[in-house]
Amino acid sequence: MKIALVTGANRGIGFAAARRLARHHDHVIVAARNADAGAEAADRLVREGYSASSLTMDVADPASVRAAADEISDRFGHLDVLVNNAGILPEATNTDPKEVLDLAMFEQTYATNVLGPVAVVEAFLPLIRKSPAGRIVNVSSTVGSLAHQTDPDSPWHAMVVPAYQSSKAALNAITIVLAKSLADTPIKVTSVCPGWVQTDLAPGNKEQAPDTPEEAAEIIVRVATLGDADATGTFIDAHGPVSW
Repeated sequence: MKIALVTGANRGIGFAAARRLARHHDHVIVAARNADAGAEAADRLVREGYSASSLTMDVADPASVRAAADEISDRFGHLDVLVNNAGILPEATNTDPKEVLDLAMFEQTYATNVLGPVAVVEAFLPLIRKSPAGRIVNVSSTVGSLAHQTDPDSPWHAMVVPAYQSSKAALNAITIVLAKSLADTPIKVTSVCPGWVQTDLAPGNKEQAPDTPEEAAEIIVRVATLGDADATGTFIDAHGPVSW
């Protein structure tokens, strides 16, 4: 069986990616912090005719992540695709920032956006190594690109959400390190920017963003199904490479 797992998959981009991956894989695992929400999302996929199950996992809780990996090991014995999709942007609703750099925002954001993927990869990599063509997809953002942050002509230049932007830059660095470390294996690691998407990540997104979760999920699935000859350690969006 080809098995795919998506974190934060009970709604938004994560759910759309899980649905699309279910078309290419024998089974998709909907990982969610809330057990009921994850079960409901998996049941929805099953009703649509896909093979799916839920997994309760809080990426910000290393013990929860390790327990989830043990469960998948017992149930399936391997993992073919891991999508690190779970992410937060608490700065978007922080109405009383202490300063430009707010330590509380960094601690909260990094726990999910950086330490979460690290914990998940550490726990699940032994299972991915058992796949003949393992794929790790890190859902990043162009707003974390250092090139865009320093380019006055970039549409994202004026955005200032330091914890979120630096968390995505850190996630990109993790992608590079992983890709180099796994270069002698069949595993490929990719950062993707799904675009500005109609989700609950920040207020106004659902009303103003141009892309639907279904459209955003396309790039995730594209890199989750890379061929053997395709490059690893890249950062791309729907239009091609993104500058680091």
